Amino acid sequence: MRKKEATILIVDDDADILFSAKVWLKRFFSHVLTSDSPQKIKTIIQENELDAVLLDMNYRKGYEDGKEGLYWLDYLQEVSPNTVVILMTGFGDVALAVESLKRGAFDFVLKPWNNDKLYASVNAAVDLARKNKKVDQLEKLSEPNTISYFEGKSSSMANALNLARKVAATDATVLILGENGTGKYIMAQEIFMKSERRNNPFVHVDLGSINENLFESELFGYSKGAFTGAEKDTAGRFELADGGTIFLDEIGNLSLPLQAKLLTVLQSQKITRLGESKERKINVRVICATNAPIYKMVKEGDFRQDLLFRINTMEITLPPLRERKEDVFPLAEYLLEKFKNKYRKQDLYFSENVRKEIQQYSWPGNIREMENVLERAVILADKTEIDNYDLHFSPIDLSNELTTNLTLEEMEREMIRKALHRHHGNISKAADDLGITRAALYRRIEKFDLS
Repeated sequence: MRKKEATILIVDDDADILFSAKVWLKRFFSHVLTSDSPQKIKTIIQENELDAVLLDMNYRKGYEDGKEGLYWLDYLQEVSPNTVVILMTGFGDVALAVESLKRGAFDFVLKPWNNDKLYASVNAAVDLARKNKKVDQLEKLSEPNTISYFEGKSSSMANALNLARKVAATDATVLILGENGTGKYIMAQEIFMKSERRNNPFVHVDLGSINENLFESELFGYSKGAFTGAEKDTAGRFELADGGTIFLDEIGNLSLPLQAKLLTVLQSQKITRLGESKERKINVRVICATNAPIYKMVKEGDFRQDLLFRINTMEITLPPLRERKEDVFPLAEYLLEKFKNKYRKQDLYFSENVRKEIQQYSWPGNIREMENVLERAVILADKTEIDNYDLHFSPIDLSNELTTNLTLEEMEREMIRKALHRHHGNISKAADDLGITRAALYRRIEKFDLS
């Protein structure tokens, strides 16, 4: 029988209880943790996403009133509401059992327990925890914007989120920096949704896709007859965003003459439609983004320093996925749930091989690449288990930018991982591909923990 993917925590001050419960439950669930003190719950819950907690009610010698158990029950419900709690005690107090259930406990187990009944209770608790999580995920997916792409344990992303939350409530200009696919558009939307302007327009402008000759008419509008084909007065993107937010994506692509025109508008908060002489006052919050090395461009004279000062009252840098490894798999799980719901394939899950593959892959295309890879995997999956054959990573080699950020050892590891993936784990073919012997490849697989 395949173990159910779940994380269980058992808390009891009796070592024998911890040992026997863990040995029994480990037969059915993938991760079973133990603690001899409820005080350790605070640390454990920060490091693990717990599905169920089996919690003893009494820890102090001579006290059998269950108050400690009820206290930690309340704590768990506050800090991790999707975690399901089962309380344990060696004293069959009916009033205490009723009180614990009223306070939100899922079940009340008497010690010594019947193993089958204990399994049944924990298994039902895990199923409930999963339902709770799915409800939360569906609620998040129903929202127009979500920050789940960014949440994680990496300090670099935590810093970016902190800056975003602080600046959202203001009208300050924001410059979002980051590689392609790191989520600059999503971050801009999140700032907008947390701002006082959230009930007004959010206008996205991809400056990289606008022809230079159409820049003024697209952004500032035009009057009837201003040029051939201008059949009526038309508002530009800045006017459409009046009262709201305009997101100028890929601002690093603007030529110097267009940068000068944009700077004038940002400084005056006024636009003039093409073919008119009348200035129109606008009230727009500006968020910009680019994947270009903007400071290097300023130094080389390709980007105006005064424009940079104008657009980056607050600067937020989004790190690439390879620099936030601890967030990679939680993000993959979030996206899997998103696409499972979208394509009505609720039973899908990642195989252990895929888990390793997702964690070890460098994701040069960042979040956008992960979305594409996982959506395709969900569509193609014929079984409930998503395996290596369902994943199709980019065949493009690591970019020059990426290789310069890797050590020789890291590059060697990546080459071996890709060769193994190309040949579906066939050692002989992968070794031939790499130009080394099978024995040498085995040593490197062990060295880099790629088994």
